[in-house]
Amino acid sequence: MSLYRVGRDLLVSICQVMFRVRVVGRERVPRRGAYIVAPSHRSILDIPFSAFITRRRIRFVAKKELFASRFGGWLFDALGAIRVERGAPDRAALRASQRALESGEPVAIFPEGTRGHGPEIGSLFDGAAFLANRLGIPIVPVGVGGSEEILPSGRSRPRLHRVAVVVGRPIVPPEHDGRARRSDVAAVTAALHAELQRCFDEVRRLAGQ
Repeated sequence: MSLYRVGRDLLVSICQVMFRVRVVGRERVPRRGAYIVAPSHRSILDIPFSAFITRRRIRFVAKKELFASRFGGWLFDALGAIRVERGAPDRAALRASQRALESGEPVAIFPEGTRGHGPEIGSLFDGAAFLANRLGIPIVPVGVGGSEEILPSGRSRPRLHRVAVVVGRPIVPPEHDGRARRSDVAAVTAALHAELQRCFDEVRRLAGQ
């Protein structure tokens, strides 16, 4: 926890200076209790930019490749990241995310599953909606604009660009009864897609994209 706070504060300070990060809607983030952060995803830098929304530790669900090296494995484990196997349902990652949420921590899940490109939010996986329905917790959509211009997929050297982060209206699942009905999960996923697209449209304008 201490490593996360120190690392988060250091990264936020550096990013603020380099990329003039502007955050809109921070008041929409719950101050206590569990919730799911659902950011847009255009760059690996979306991880530190999403951390701008709260000083609380966020347990990021991250692709297992980031844990491959000895240092990466130590670092991401120490930061509380949850490793996931991309391209297929990962029940272990889902269970780990549920345990973190049940302990009261926020968990970040990139609902597009992988980095996209351009102005349209892609199709969303149902993992965030499933957990929200099962646990009766909100999903907080987060649009991140400017990250693709700094470090898009396939590029190794970053460029300077202004960044904006927009926190959307929390998506609240139907009345909680401990179940995740398929129709409820689909409805929450659709609502998340619409709100995340709205946030992404706004954030791209603020970031000058």
